[in-house]
Amino acid sequence: MKQLNTSNPVELSQLSCLAAGAIGNLIEWYDFYVYAAFSLYFADSFFPNHDPLAQMLSTSGVFALGFLMRPIGALIFGSIGDRSGRGRALTLSVLLMCSGSLLIAVTPNYATIGIAAPGILLLARLLQGISLGGEYGSSAAYLAEIAPKNARAFYSSFQTVTMLAGQLLALGVLIILQNLFLDPSELKNWGWRVPFFFGGLLAIAAFSLRRGLVETKAFEDAAKESRHGSLSLLFHHKRETATVIGLTLGGTIAFYTYTTYMQKFLKLSTGLNNEETSWILAASLLFAIILQPLYGALSDQIGRRPMLIAFGMLGASLTWPLLNAIQQAANPGEAFILICCGWLIISFYTSINTIVKAELFPATIRVTGIALPYALTVSLFGGSAEYVALWFKSRGHEDWFYFYVSLAIFISLIVFVSMTETKGKALK
Repeated sequence: MKQLNTSNPVELSQLSCLAAGAIGNLIEWYDFYVYAAFSLYFADSFFPNHDPLAQMLSTSGVFALGFLMRPIGALIFGSIGDRSGRGRALTLSVLLMCSGSLLIAVTPNYATIGIAAPGILLLARLLQGISLGGEYGSSAAYLAEIAPKNARAFYSSFQTVTMLAGQLLALGVLIILQNLFLDPSELKNWGWRVPFFFGGLLAIAAFSLRRGLVETKAFEDAAKESRHGSLSLLFHHKRETATVIGLTLGGTIAFYTYTTYMQKFLKLSTGLNNEETSWILAASLLFAIILQPLYGALSDQIGRRPMLIAFGMLGASLTWPLLNAIQQAANPGEAFILICCGWLIISFYTSINTIVKAELFPATIRVTGIALPYALTVSLFGGSAEYVALWFKSRGHEDWFYFYVSLAIFISLIVFVSMTETKGKALK
């Protein structure tokens, strides 16, 4: 494959590869997040129950189970990415995501096929979980390796931009359908299928786009040196693996608290309606998207470690008062401002977490090194954050979840303080 020259930061081929990798990532995350965005409407199609909280627990449980497949996806696609190329792993992962989206779109409801309906829904989410487990490490390694040395965090921040933009796109489709085309009854009956069909078509487009990805020089050089299995190599990097787990723990719980769970939190706890919830979450995600490259560029100047420590200190001390204030928000505008305050803190982590992981590992093990420990941590803590929050709420102790998030961030803070600076490290 053609090797990418990164000597010129604005080289056309470099920017086109950045766009191809980022756009494909956006579509994958749209397909995954559209489930969370529309779960308020399709919950009773698969889990009939007169208790809205019980339905949310059921759909959140399937959401969490999808995350449990991410380590499998990380292992499968990590091996492909490290041995056959980042581009091949990215292309195959988006194809698998497409199949999951289309399967959800055509699955009959519980009234038609009974228990098979939630079973098929679960299967589709498991396929998407495998896909997303492969996407994260492959795209993180790819973006880091195509970036100029003095702008790695800036380039890598676009992975978080596209993660957030994928969710924003899902919310955008929801808002358009809510306000322009369908009434609530139509959305519940059949309209929720539309975004899954749309996502499947987008994934096909991403597959076509990624087929032409240029492979990175770092991978080409590493491929000449090693043919060992990526998993066996990972055992030689125990400290780096433990670091990824530790820095991911607090960040992933905070991230999913302010993204997927925030939609339910605003409706069930703050008391806002579906439309208000959608608009607030969409606006706050747009604010977060703007922050990512700004924080990434800052990290390229001051380093990774100061940014992570700032997240740890602010997140551990301010999460409880912020979530408590959001719960008691007097109006949608107040809730929006408070959520944005949360993003000012979380972005110290989200903007640079992928580049830190990429800089910890050599190219021979980079995709697996990023993906597998991250996926294990996210599957246990990130994917379950919404379910844990709803469980605490169902037991009448919602504020215990605030402490849970704060404690996780504090544990990560210990890792941030003890780790070495990775900025400037050669990506070989």
